[in-house]
Amino acid sequence: MMNFPIKFQLDKLIHEFAEVESKAAKGLAQLKTLKDVDVDIGSTEKDVIYERGTFKLYHYKPLVKKEKIHQVPMLIFTSLVNGYEVLDLQPDRSFVRNFLNEGIDVYLIDWGYPKLSDKYKTLDDYVTDYADDCVDRVLEHSNSDQLNLLGICLGGSLATCYTSLFPEKVRNLALTVTPINYHASEVEGQPHVGMLFRMGRSLNIDNMVDAFGNMPMDMLNVSFSMASPLSVLFGKYIDAVDILDDKDAFLNFLRMEKWLYKGPDIPGEAYRQFAKEFIQGNKLYKGEMVLGGRKIDLKNVTMPVLNVYATRDHLVPPPGTTVLGELIGNKQDYKEMSVNTGHIGIYTGGAPQKIVAPGIAQWLREH
Repeated sequence: MMNFPIKFQLDKLIHEFAEVESKAAKGLAQLKTLKDVDVDIGSTEKDVIYERGTFKLYHYKPLVKKEKIHQVPMLIFTSLVNGYEVLDLQPDRSFVRNFLNEGIDVYLIDWGYPKLSDKYKTLDDYVTDYADDCVDRVLEHSNSDQLNLLGICLGGSLATCYTSLFPEKVRNLALTVTPINYHASEVEGQPHVGMLFRMGRSLNIDNMVDAFGNMPMDMLNVSFSMASPLSVLFGKYIDAVDILDDKDAFLNFLRMEKWLYKGPDIPGEAYRQFAKEFIQGNKLYKGEMVLGGRKIDLKNVTMPVLNVYATRDHLVPPPGTTVLGELIGNKQDYKEMSVNTGHIGIYTGGAPQKIVAPGIAQWLREH
């Protein structure tokens, strides 16, 4: 008789199944009470001070006394991928709220949900027109000559391009998990690191954009899942069993799911340009990027720069972002901040709440 190579401890196995069944039962009861609950995200109080097409410019209400508010306003360039709400998922884990508690005067661009008629928008439009329009509105609204710019992931790539083109409007540039070298993805022994950009190099972008018009968020989420399939497709849902009977924890899980799977599509031409010029051509790193008819010269970035990266980031590996320090025109006032977390955890993780925004705010006050 053939011996089975894996030895089961039957009593232990039965006990574990019983535990899971008990948790699931409690979770189902909890789900019944929450079935009509639509979790709220992006709830920190704010005013819409400008609208144009699909996007809105927010100004957040202060959480400290007027005399403690930092005089230089900060504008957040959010990513075109997923919604801005990841920066404000829940009151106790809100990147935006952390800045407000530090006395930073926060403005934020919400790019909104593009319509099919927006498929012709390009990155040129976003950087040299829409973003510049928002910067001017913030300067006017705050009665300031310059602002601090904070870039989020792909929004950080765009913020870097913007700063190169309009350096006179930016006092300080802060970036978080921002790809600069899109080909810096080969990490020995970690084949999943940078997998998303590696996959993007071989895609037939023209066929995808021509077929869809705007790039569907569902398609992008499939790409994110394939970059780390076990943890994204299975791990988090297995772990969710442990919190089904904890109402607050489960609501927070639902907030993350809502943000992740109800994000906006990306205008077709902007995605085509992003994929071809950033991911495949790596033009930002090579110094070959042109927007609005003007070359992106990172030597024009002469103001202080703070570059924040996540040591366990499997989407934007640290070497792909820290290379910025070698390319800008101000190497003397360039600083890096490393955070022991992942790509999204830098905004939503428990420990980063006490590190990232307070650290950036302190750096801004010093500059």
